This record gives sequence, C-alpha cells and structure tokens, in this order.
Amino acid sequence: MTSAEPISFAQAFELINPHLYTVEERIRAQAKAFDPAVEGYVSYVCGAGGKRLRPALALLSAGATGKITAGHVDLAVILELIHIATLVHDDIMDGAELRRDQPSANAKWGNAITVLLGDCLFAHALRLSTNFSNSDICRRIADAAAEVCSGEIVQTQRRFDLKLSTADYYRIIEMKTAALFSAACELGAFISEASPPVIGALKTFGTKLGVAYQIYDDILDLAGSEEETGKTLGTDLRKGKFTLPVLLMLQSGKDVGTIRDLLLKEDKVDGELLVAMLGSAGALKAAKGVAFRLIEEALAQLDEIQDNKYARGLRAIASHLGSLLERF
Repeated sequence: MTSAEPISFAQAFELINPHLYTVEERIRAQAKAFDPAVEGYVSYVCGAGGKRLRPALALLSAGATGKITAGHVDLAVILELIHIATLVHDDIMDGAELRRDQPSANAKWGNAITVLLGDCLFAHALRLSTNFSNSDICRRIADAAAEVCSGEIVQTQRRFDLKLSTADYYRIIEMKTAALFSAACELGAFISEASPPVIGALKTFGTKLGVAYQIYDDILDLAGSEEETGKTLGTDLRKGKFTLPVLLMLQSGKDVGTIRDLLLKEDKVDGELLVAMLGSAGALKAAKGVAFRLIEEALAQLDEIQDNKYARGLRAIASHLGSLLERF
C-alpha cells in the first residue's frame, strides 16, 4: 500500500492532538449536564484521564478517509463515555480498588451508587448520540453499547466454567471490547462518507485490533504489575474469568488436574504459581502468537485505504500494540 515512512505511536497521537484536546475538554464538561447531586461522581470518573484509544481510532479513521469534523469529535466523546461507563461497571464486577492510579468509584462510594453512576453515563452517551441527524449513526452506537453489555453478561454467565472454549472466549471479547473499537473505525469512515468497501475494511480493522488488544490486556492481568498499570490486576482469575492463556493451558493437557484445582479456588488462587505454569506450558507465548496474527490481519485491512498520514497513524497504533506484547 505505502512506500512512505511509517510513523510512531506518539506521532499518531500528535496528528490528532488538537481534536483529542477538544474531546478531553468535552468529556470533562459532561458532568455539568447532570443533576448537581450527581455531578461530582461523574466529574470524578470522567476526569481520571486514560489512553483515549477509542477516540483516537475514530479521529484517525476520519482523517484517513476525509476531513476530521465536529461530528467526528462528537463520536469520539460518545464512544469514550460508553467506555468509561463499562469501566465503572467492570470495577464493581471485579471488586477492583484501583483505576488509573486512584481509588475506583466502587472503592470510594460503594457498589450501589457506582452501578447507578455507570447507568447514568450509558444513558447520557446514548442521549448525545441522538444529536446526529443520520439515525443510522445513533443506531450503530446503540448497537455497540448493547454488544458490550451483552458480552459482559455472557462472560459473567461462564465464570468458573472449565468447559469454556476458545471460540466462546473470542465471541465474548468481540462483544465486550472489540465492539467499540469496531464502531470507532467504522463510524469515523461513515461520517466521512467513505465508500462501503473502505468503511467495511476499517470496521474489520477495528474488530481485529480490539480482539488483539483484549488478549494483551488479559496477558497483562496475569503477568503485569500494578505499579506499571495503575489498576488492580489479577481480578480475572479471582473472579473466574478464564482468558486465552488459561484456556490454551487447559487445552495443552499438561498438569490439567493441578491447573483445574488452582482455578477453582476463587479468591485464594495462587497467581504466581499459575503464571509460572502458564509460562512452562507455553500458553502465554501461544496467546501472544494469536494476538500478533490478529494485528497482522488488522494491518492487512488498511491496504484497502488510500495512504496518508492518518492511515499511517492507524498502522502505528496496531504496531505499538505488537511492541507492548513483546514485553511478555
């Protein structure tokens, strides 16, 4: 596709920095749309910052297929609010005490207020989406939000399920993580009025990148450090969420009895022992291999798109994910 020089992850964000700054300001300003009794809670979770990957994907997809407009900024704000809502609910489900180097909302105010806070954010994001004159955009955003919530339900249904297959796992993470990545890329191009093949290619790029990102996050939860990530780790194992490295280890047939006993101990699971077993069984390496393959497949989708600096920005984000995986 391109003979031009690739750009770095940092340069990709620099391309859209003015728009991201606007997105950030808009996200922080959303608290004022709520009742004064609720405003402080919204301000706390919306002001915590974050990687803003979904807004970046929406804006880069916009630039790759046309001009970045106010509509794209609106899209980026809405998708990030939905993402924040999912994090608020995730922390309740996982009993996580840290999020972005500060106490999680549930650690600060308890589960009752926090679940309602997540509901408020979801509802507010969908209310903002009705400002698009094209109802297809609003519908697609609502579909993505429903997919995320459905994925969380299916994952919760299958807690401590030793019969969970890798196909089941992929289905769950396509719903709960890749749905917003996919919507960001697809709608970024749709708002730019790109051709259907280009919109489809970016949608697939987002889906594959989102699945690869979740595999990385699942590896991080097992083998990362809280000092580095600023969030509570090890929650997947404690809550019976069997992610790809664990499923691949179970399939390997090595020490299956010991592994099953470890996994079913709930909060008493010995994470260090399990990570050591994952390493010796080659399961972490195999999970990384799956993620690398998905990244390559995602990058191949960008061959459908005319080369420009924003398309290279999308490539840089996918390549950066590969470099993060290399650390494990």
